[in-house]
Amino acid sequence: MTYRAPVADISFALKNTAGFGPALAEGLYGDLADDVVEAVLAEAGKFATDILGPLNATGDRDGTRFKDGAVTTAPGWKEAYRAWAQAGWNAVAAPAQWGGQDLPHALNAACIEMWNSAAMAFGLGPLLTMAAVDALAAHGSDELKRAYLPKLVSGEWMGTMQLTEPQAGSDVGALRTKFIWCWPGSPTRRREPRAFRSF
Repeated sequence: MTYRAPVADISFALKNTAGFGPALAEGLYGDLADDVVEAVLAEAGKFATDILGPLNATGDRDGTRFKDGAVTTAPGWKEAYRAWAQAGWNAVAAPAQWGGQDLPHALNAACIEMWNSAAMAFGLGPLLTMAAVDALAAHGSDELKRAYLPKLVSGEWMGTMQLTEPQAGSDVGALRTKFIWCWPGSPTRRREPRAFRSF
């Protein structure tokens, strides 16, 4: 099956259904112009169609292999990720302070729709990285931001999700760990949350 990104449809939905067009016209996104939005969507669609879409066949046919302690992805996957990082796709909505493009998350969501539709298995990796960037930018200490954000935004590093236990695998409902709010000096007292405790 060949994927062709429906760029015009996604642009229409973003601007008319999601309300991005009026927000853009009102200047809520600063000097971001419609032609820039269209160019980003067109290039995201081209990347999805030409680079990501073909990964499904090689991924299904060849798969990822683990041998002698090393993981080898299917042909084309490594090259696709390198092209992804070099094109700056990981940085679309990331803060400019850390090497990002600081474009609206709504525009990034439209791009993500095309990338995930083209190759969900590929798209989930960058999606987790973008979430890590957002979490660190909003809640990380200055030290963590300096250490992690430049490499995550550039695509040199990727974010991952580690949420499992031996008996659970990918079944999140089978997890036994529970989290409760805790506060300094009184782990069971209910006040404004400061941290979580797991057990």
